[in-house]
Amino acid sequence: MPCLYFVANRRLLALAGFAAVLLCPPLASAQTADDVPVLKAVKNRADQIKAGIETELPSLEQLYMHLHSHPELSYQEEKTSATLAKELKGLGFEVATKVGGHGIVGVLRNGNGPTVMIRTDMDGLPVVEKTNLVYGSKVRARDRDGKDVGVMHACGHDMHMTCWVGTARMLAAQRKQWKGTLVFIGQPAEEVGAGARLMLEDGLFKRFPRPDYCLGLHCIPQLPHGHVSYSEGLLLANVDSVDITVLGRGGHGSAPHQTIDPIVIGARIVLDLQTLVSRENNPFEPVVVTVGSFQGGTVHNIIPSEAKLQLTVRTLKDDVRKKVLEGITRIARSAAQAANAPEPIVKLREESYTPALTNTAPLARKTAKLFTEALGEGKVHEQGPILGGEDFSRYGLAGVPIFFYFLGTVPAERIADAKKGGDPLPGLHSDLYYPTPAPSIRTGVLTMSLAALNLLGQGL
Repeated sequence: MPCLYFVANRRLLALAGFAAVLLCPPLASAQTADDVPVLKAVKNRADQIKAGIETELPSLEQLYMHLHSHPELSYQEEKTSATLAKELKGLGFEVATKVGGHGIVGVLRNGNGPTVMIRTDMDGLPVVEKTNLVYGSKVRARDRDGKDVGVMHACGHDMHMTCWVGTARMLAAQRKQWKGTLVFIGQPAEEVGAGARLMLEDGLFKRFPRPDYCLGLHCIPQLPHGHVSYSEGLLLANVDSVDITVLGRGGHGSAPHQTIDPIVIGARIVLDLQTLVSRENNPFEPVVVTVGSFQGGTVHNIIPSEAKLQLTVRTLKDDVRKKVLEGITRIARSAAQAANAPEPIVKLREESYTPALTNTAPLARKTAKLFTEALGEGKVHEQGPILGGEDFSRYGLAGVPIFFYFLGTVPAERIADAKKGGDPLPGLHSDLYYPTPAPSIRTGVLTMSLAALNLLGQGL
C-alpha cells in the first residue's frame, strides 16, 4: 500500500535534523548529584525522539489502521510480513523472509558494539470485530481446521508492529548516535505459542547475529496511554493447551439408556476440572484451568458418539504445572470410567506450549529507571506476575537477557469511568478491544527507542 509510506530517503532526511491488575504503585526514582548529567542526556535524547515521532506520526497512524483492518491468522501472515519487510528494506536493513514460517529478520549493522534484538508479533485472532471503528476489520478467513472465521487484531499486535516500525525509523535516522547491530524480527504465530520456537529452530540465533539483549512490548487495556508497567522477574505464566476427546456410544435422543452420552461425561469433566484449582492446589500458587471449547453433536435428537473439549491451562511454577496436567488426565479418565465409557483421549499440545516469561532483573531495573526519567514520575509501574502467556520467553530461555513490558493504550477517563460502574474495559482477545492510536504509538516508539539506545554503543 504505497499511500502508507514515505519514500525512505526523504524520511531519513526529515528525521536526520534531530540529533488493576496492572495499576500498581509507580516506580520510585532515587536521584543523586551523580545522576544529573545522565538524566539530562536522557531528557535531551527523549526530546529528539519525540520530535521524530511527530514527523512520522501521520504515516504511522495510517500504517496502524491498515494493519488493524487487514489482520491475518497465525501461520497465514504472508501479506503482513511483506509489509514489514518492505518497511525495513526502505530503512537500509538487510532483510530475510520466511524464517520459521512467515517470520522476517532485519539486520542493520552500524559498527562495533552490542547486538540488540527488537521483536514484534504479527498474527491476528479468530474473532469477529465489534468495535464499530471506521477502520475495523471485516476480514474472514479459513482457519487450520478449514472453518470460516472472522479475523481481528484483538490482542494489539497491530499496535506492536506499528511501534516496531516507528522504532526502526527512529534508530535508522539516528545511526550517527549509536554503534552496534540491530536485529528486528517480525514473529509469526504468537497467538498459538509456536512462532518463537519455529524461528529459533530455523536458526534465528545461528543464521543471524546472536543478540546481547532482546526487547519486546505488549499492549494492555487496564493501563492508561502514556504509562508502562513491568516486572524485574517473573511476569507471565506457563501456557498449555490440552485436547480431550470423550468417547461414548451414540443413539437416539429419546433412548439415552441405549447410549453412553459423551456430552454428559464432558459436562462432568468441565465441572470436576475446577476442583484442581479449588481443592487440590495451594491457593497461594495461582492456577487457571479454562475450557474454551466444548463441541459435541449435530442436531437436537441425536446423542453423539464423541464430544471434544479444548482447554487452556495457566501456571507460574513448573511443579504446579506438572501436577495440574496429570490431574486433568486423571479426572477425564475417572469421569469416563464412572459412566462405563471407553477411556478418553487426552492430548497435551506440546507444539503450543509457552514457557513462563521471566525478565532479566538488572536489565529490567536499568530500563525502568530510564523510562521513569523519560515519561515522568507516576507513569512507570512495577507489577507482579499475571496469567497471560508470551512465547517471547523462549528468547530468554535460549540464554539471552530479555526485557518485556506493557504499554498502556486507553484513555485515563475511560478507566476512571469503568471504576465508577460505567462500561467495563474490554480485555485482550475481546471483540471490543482496540488501542487509542496516536498516544499509544508515541509512548511505544519513545520507550522502545530509548531502551535500545541505552544498550547500544555510545548510547545514553
